[in-house]
Amino acid sequence: MGEQGNNDSFGSKIGAVLVAAGSAIGLGSIWRFPYIAGENGGGAFVLLYFLCVLILGIPVMLSEFAIGTYTRKGPVKAYAQFSKWWKPLGYNSIIVSTLISGFYYIVAGWSLYYFVASIDGTLYSGEEFHSIFENFTSSWREPLCTMLFIVATHIVVARGVRKGLERTAELVMPILFVILLVIAVRSAMMPGAREGYEFFFMPDFKKAFTMQTIISAIGQAFFSLSIGLGCLITFSSYFKKGTNLSTTAWSASMMTFLVAVLSGMVIFPAVFSVEGLEPSQGPTLIFETLPFVFKSMSMPQFWSAIFFLLIALAALTSTITFHEVITEYFQEHHNLSRRMSALVSTAIAVVASIMCLLSNECFDLFDRFTANVLMPLGGLLTCIFAGWYLDRAIFRREITNDGTLRAPLFGVLVFLLKWVAPLLIATTFVYNLLF
Repeated sequence: MGEQGNNDSFGSKIGAVLVAAGSAIGLGSIWRFPYIAGENGGGAFVLLYFLCVLILGIPVMLSEFAIGTYTRKGPVKAYAQFSKWWKPLGYNSIIVSTLISGFYYIVAGWSLYYFVASIDGTLYSGEEFHSIFENFTSSWREPLCTMLFIVATHIVVARGVRKGLERTAELVMPILFVILLVIAVRSAMMPGAREGYEFFFMPDFKKAFTMQTIISAIGQAFFSLSIGLGCLITFSSYFKKGTNLSTTAWSASMMTFLVAVLSGMVIFPAVFSVEGLEPSQGPTLIFETLPFVFKSMSMPQFWSAIFFLLIALAALTSTITFHEVITEYFQEHHNLSRRMSALVSTAIAVVASIMCLLSNECFDLFDRFTANVLMPLGGLLTCIFAGWYLDRAIFRREITNDGTLRAPLFGVLVFLLKWVAPLLIATTFVYNLLF
């Protein structure tokens, strides 16, 4: 077995699943998925996304789980335990988490502001929604909301693995699902629901196999499942001995896909119910377009507040992930206490966020560089490591819990990691760089 590293662990198996799912769901499934699906033909994209989750997401997630449970360390020391040449892949996780937190906390802050603005009536004061967004992002309220979100994340992470990460996931994830279901039912009652469902669930196979749609589906699976980020290695190092990695990976992936589908069932029936709105609206779909939809409902402030509370909770599950990766690094490498490590991680997040708040170019650079370069590169190298370098006996032992579980598809898993997943990720990587 690998050398024991982390002493802290999750208290239950369901806690491990919820934390893993929470790290994957975030804004990737609720904010990003609907507008990416809208830009890529709806049903065609959903079909390809599901296939990518199966053949790309689950195998890479399992490989990261196996690395974490074997070494019981964070990504830097985990890869270094195998070879010093793989250590930079661990550092890639720290860099990605730092850069993503720069712009992610800002978007999370937007959801917090829109939740409050829905309650106090600011969002429906008669001012144009585009102007409300522009006024907010150019005022002191944007940095305030960003910093509040950073503080909330710090409080959770500083409390530790069980009292912070696990307890928050056990509280937030059920609430998130309930809110999604309630709003999905409400959207189903809108006059454009049928057209929205047809767009979302009926694949147009002429659009399904365009290069852009395929690349977008691979990228969304990659982004929404948080693979190649190193956070799954960190979280799996906290798994209790005997945790079924295959079940955990399958459960977390399917929960992520379910949340994405429910998000589409909220967004598209609503969008098709309001004349002039388009499903391909892009990243502003939620913050500048959906308020039009809520305005046409009875009790618009209520439904708007519920929706943006959902976005804020989803964002929190992701910001906890980035924060924990950096916190674990300082705790493990510099022998700092959990609270001091969390404080250093928070300071880094504040600096990165201020940089993005002061410069839109910095915001866009951090976004593009992490999504198009560092995350695909990390995922590609993770596949190469798991498929070509990691000892098969170690991999099988972690997947089967020292032979106590069956692994009838282990050969398929290795084949996907050696050949299929690297090819798909490399194609995405090259395409994003060239186009």
